Amino acid sequence: MFRLSTAVTALTLSLALAGCSASPGPGPQSRADPAPSSTTTEPASQPRERPGPDRPQDSGTVSRPETLASDGRPRRSSLSVPAIGVRALTVVPYRGSPDDAPGTRIQDGGVAASPHGPRGGVGPGGIGNHIVTAHRTSSTRAFADLPRLRVGDRVHVVAGGARYVYRIVDTRTTSFRSPRSLARQSAAVPGRPGRRPTRAMITLSTCATPEDHARGNYWSDRFGNPEHRIDKIGVLVALRPA
Repeated sequence: MFRLSTAVTALTLSLALAGCSASPGPGPQSRADPAPSSTTTEPASQPRERPGPDRPQDSGTVSRPETLASDGRPRRSSLSVPAIGVRALTVVPYRGSPDDAPGTRIQDGGVAASPHGPRGGVGPGGIGNHIVTAHRTSSTRAFADLPRLRVGDRVHVVAGGARYVYRIVDTRTTSFRSPRSLARQSAAVPGRPGRRPTRAMITLSTCATPEDHARGNYWSDRFGNPEHRIDKIGVLVALRPA
């Protein structure tokens, strides 16, 4: 009788332990960092900042694997914008400012140009403003349909074995006759000169020649650039292997 009772007790304990070990535990923690968004919960004592070019309404996340994260170094890349049919457009980096003489020569070759340095931007995926310019009405008309880009459209930049995905959040107009406007275009946070960047952004820029001519504005600089440029601003929302 004693042996039977002992066996029953042992069997009961064994089943209980088996049940505990089968209970599901917490899964692995994600390494993805949430991108800033207007839905982020903030302390009640902090006023909510209005969304802007550097603080868009985006609930996506930015994955930053250490082996893919960009140091902002300028490098040759490939640009795709599915919404307007741009596929694998070559982007050539150069030291200078948007649409200057070297940049115009690069665009005349049918590809896009990306200025860097004190008057330019950063490389693909870098914290700050990655500036890409291309012709709209001449050469291969690489950015012919850029004005049609809307908020939410994606821009893919492939460089150094990584694919940087940006989400369009804003549209700006730049005047080539206004130093202040040009400074806003090249600012580390687009449109906000002097503001310290905290995230990777992109500016896609092309001429507003048809719009200027429709208004009777035929001004152009010595490189043939019209007065106004159309800029589409985006923020980095994903990073993955190319």
